[in-house]
Amino acid sequence: MKKTYFLDTSYILSLEIKNDSAHQQVLQNWADLAMFSTFLVTTTYVFDEVVTFLNSRNLHYKAVEVGNRLLESKDIELLEIERTLFNQGWQYFQKHKDKSYSLTDCLSFIVMQEREIVTALTLDNHFRQAGFQILP
Repeated sequence: MKKTYFLDTSYILSLEIKNDSAHQQVLQNWADLAMFSTFLVTTTYVFDEVVTFLNSRNLHYKAVEVGNRLLESKDIELLEIERTLFNQGWQYFQKHKDKSYSLTDCLSFIVMQEREIVTALTLDNHFRQAGFQILP
């Protein structure tokens, strides 16, 4: 049985940007995960953050490359954020005014709760704050 993880923006960017301070750590974690049967879940909001970030750094070619890899991977489920899920994320966002969660974070948390995913591949400590485990 495949172990399922949530794939977050910060992890993808660290994996893709070689001069990122966490690149080696994330690359090693990625290699470790590749030895096991894993399945990744992410959202269209994470996809948007990744390609927007890369494009805003004049890395359009990289944004397209990474975006296509995410879209074509058989081991990554890209969830469309429909209205019901959006509303749940928005309620979560409003409820946690004491945190600096982004709306994308809140949507990710709701997806993780609904899918019973306990671990996120992320460098964002907001996931830990929200009660999830994080890797690396």
